[in-house]
Amino acid sequence: MERVNYPQLIQDILKNHSANDLANGTEIQLLFDTERHHYQVLHIGWTQQRKRVYGIVIHVDIKENFIWVQRDGTEIGIANELLEAGVPKQDIVLGFHSPYKRQFTEFAMG
Repeated sequence: MERVNYPQLIQDILKNHSANDLANGTEIQLLFDTERHHYQVLHIGWTQQRKRVYGIVIHVDIKENFIWVQRDGTEIGIANELLEAGVPKQDIVLGFHSPYKRQFTEFAMG
């Protein structure tokens, strides 16, 4: 079985999240550093109530052939989307959990 192209898969998944562009004056930006394998979805702008919106919704890295989910502000869960796309659990690290807590998940320790 051929290995999944992780950088391309991550970019495709994150592009789907940018399709949910918000109509209230804010926007979704995709930040892809394909050389160092850092991928982010950023929510940025101003609300109609003049409040600043700036935050990382999703942050995924590839380190030593593992996919590290550093931040996941989605309902469905990026790890779940990766699993659906054929990435094995042992290749996904939930980086937003402390190393101690990772041992209690079914995912990689990292």
